[in-house]
Amino acid sequence: MKKFTLVFISFLMIGFLAACGANSDNTNGSEKKVLKMATSADYPPFEYIDTAKSSDIIGFDIDLAKALAEKTGYTLQIQDMDFNSLIPALQAKQIDVVLAGMSKDPEREKNVDFSDVYFTANHMIVSLKDKEIKSVDEFNGKTIGVQLGSIQEEKANELAKEYDIKIENRNKISDLVQELKSGRIDAAIIEDLVAEDYFKNDQSLTGFTLEEANEEGYAMAFQKDAKLTKEFNDALVEMKESGELDKLVKKWLGDIN
Repeated sequence: MKKFTLVFISFLMIGFLAACGANSDNTNGSEKKVLKMATSADYPPFEYIDTAKSSDIIGFDIDLAKALAEKTGYTLQIQDMDFNSLIPALQAKQIDVVLAGMSKDPEREKNVDFSDVYFTANHMIVSLKDKEIKSVDEFNGKTIGVQLGSIQEEKANELAKEYDIKIENRNKISDLVQELKSGRIDAAIIEDLVAEDYFKNDQSLTGFTLEEANEEGYAMAFQKDAKLTKEFNDALVEMKESGELDKLVKKWLGDIN
């Protein structure tokens, strides 16, 4: 009886393994590799959560990441992090790629590799309409808020060499807006399209764009010397040449040219 039972179990195991093998064969080697992506989902329209509709992270960067993953044969796992945690997470190899409205700059390039730039934006000085700041010449004696670890923080430090300002940093853009409305800061430096998205929903806010050259532009960040950099960069070039990237820009950012 024991012998019969063992034989029977063996047949069951062989059948199970064969079934598994069949499922793998049916993919014809097309089984997708999992890619861990991180973003900071407080940056509409690039990455954010529309809590009125769902808990999913959506936005320009998310659609771009999905399109690139499809072209390169990866399945995305997207996680939300504070912006200042993104590069350390790449360095620790906890994640594979960052799309988070992150500017490509020489300081960051010491720690991570970047793709080509996929979008270029400007800085905007945001303040309350009833306490409007219309020029950086009004900065002296003011407290300026920036997102921790952002290119805007670097810009504030640059302005601090020229103006008598106090810099306050926060983890999220929404925190900056709240600090502004509570009177704890006088102005915030925010990326222009992100600021304009806040303006649509809050009539108490206003701002002006810092017209300047030398903005590096947004790029994907990868671990140092990762093969993913070339794979995704080649796919990005393909999207630029085919017009797919322009379609995403129009969908999320409108006609900005």
